[in-house]
Order: sequence, then C-alpha cells, then structure tokens
Amino acid sequence: MRNRIPLRIYSSPPWREQRPTWQDAKPALIEAALKRATARPSGNWFVAGASRDVVRGKVCGRTIAGREVVLWRGPHDVLMAGSGSCPHLGAPLCDGAVAGGELICRWHGLSLNGKRFGAWTPYPAHDDGVLVWVRLDEASGEEPLPAPVLPARPPEGSIDAVATLIGRCDPEDVVANRLDPWHGAWFHPYSFANLRVVETPTEELDRFLVEVTFRLAGRVGVPVVAAFTCPEPRTVVMHIVEGEGAGSVVETHATPIREGRTAVVEATIAHSDRRGFALARPVAAALRPAMRWAAARLWRDDLAYAERRYALRRDGRFPG
Repeated sequence: MRNRIPLRIYSSPPWREQRPTWQDAKPALIEAALKRATARPSGNWFVAGASRDVVRGKVCGRTIAGREVVLWRGPHDVLMAGSGSCPHLGAPLCDGAVAGGELICRWHGLSLNGKRFGAWTPYPAHDDGVLVWVRLDEASGEEPLPAPVLPARPPEGSIDAVATLIGRCDPEDVVANRLDPWHGAWFHPYSFANLRVVETPTEELDRFLVEVTFRLAGRVGVPVVAAFTCPEPRTVVMHIVEGEGAGSVVETHATPIREGRTAVVEATIAHSDRRGFALARPVAAALRPAMRWAAARLWRDDLAYAERRYALRRDGRFPG
C-alpha cells in the first residue's frame, strides 16, 4: 500500500564532510554530453517565455538571437509573432497596442495582422500551453520544423510555473551546467542532499540518472530518482521517474538574447496522482509564486556557474 505521506526524515553528513564529487564530474564526460546535445535539431525554434506572458490585448516584446521580436494574441487568442521593428519608420512595435487582434504601431497607426507587410516579416509561433516559441530560420540556419521539439510532459491537471532569469553567458554554458548533476549537493546544499549519480550518458542511452533528496526543512525531505535528457540543443529536461511526483518535469530552456547574454526560461510542471494534489489545483495561482521563487533561487547560483564558464571560454582559459 502506498504511503500516505511522501516526506521522509533523512540523514546526511555536514556539507564539508560529504563525499567529494570532482573525480566523478569528468570534464570530458560533460563535454561529450554537451556536444551530443548541441548537435540535435531544434528546427530553428526558440522559447520566448511563458504562455501567460502573452495576454489578450497586449504586446510582448523580446530580443532573441539579436533580433527584436513581438508577440501578441490575434483573433480567437491565436499566438502571433513577427519582427519588432515597424516597416514604416522603424518604431519599436513592443510599445504598440493590440485592437481586434491586430498590432497597431503607436507612431502613425500602422496596423499589422500577422501577414507580411512590405519589409515586415511575420514569424511562425507556437503556444504549447506552458511556453511560447518563435521560429527564426535566419538566426539558427537549420532545416525548419513545423513545431518545436517538446519533451514528454505530465497529463492535464498538472500545475505549472515559469521563471525567467538573464545571465552573461551563452546557451551552451547553461546546458553544460545542467549536464553536471554532481554539483547539486555541494553548490545547492539548501535544496539537495544525498545526491548520487547512478547512471551517466552513453551513445545508446543519453541520460543522467540521479538519486537525490529534495530538502524541505530541517531533516525532512522528499527522495526521488530523476533523469536528465536533452531533447534539443538549448533544452535540458529533468523527469522525476521514481518517488513522489513521478511524471513531473522541470524544463530548462536557454534562449540567446545576443552573444554573451542568455535568458534562462525554466518551466516546472508538477504532477501527482495523490488525492490531495487535486485539491491544490484550484489554488494553483497562489502556488506559482513559490514555485518560481524556488527555481529562481537555484538559478541565481547556477548562473554564476554558467557565467564563470563563459568568461573562461571567452578568455581561452577553460580547462581542457
């Protein structure tokens, strides 16, 4: 019979006495996993933010791979996207308005309905229900795909939250951070305990499998087994495969803003088949700030890791 309470009292050594992991975290192993990840096709799709960032009647502006991009909701709330510069005199369309599903420039009232207008270019856009994506074929230069490469997600009824942070690094530095699970209990002792990497990637099974306890308070935590995979070059996904919340995912997406500047867009999609979880769904809006705070807390540290890696690479001092 399944335990009613998922929490466990755990024991772990003090931070300074835990087993060092530097010998396990082999640079060549991490770099090989990164190389395989960055070689996968993206179809030229980039995450632009959370679905909730693009609301009816408002314009959402982004810079992606050095390009100004605007997103808005067209008729029937269909996601629209295009160049962020007005074709008339170059006004910033992110400051525009939306009326009747059309984007209106505030400088002279030019209306855009999502179709090509002179030099103005619409972009393919996709709303997966959690995140919004834009396809920029010129920026990526790959063979385009009709939709983004999405990982498996839990069924309907999950609770999702999206946190966005910006760092001085490139997408590969963000991905490399996630492909180093060994740093978890050392670098984030406030969140993780008893972390053990039980499986490392191979050509045949390209994933990390990790046993870890998520710390809650004191000696109370939730032990799980998590798998880390890369479905495309700018995404790392953590699936909970055993333990409480099995099926839940954390998707880390790295979107280039320009060289040396990257947006980390992390989507946490929580799921549980416990009866109590159904009671939490109606108050999901109240839970999302706490979920975003937890993600941002980790990434404030992890961006320091990614930014350091970027600085070393830029200066030619990166080990190996």
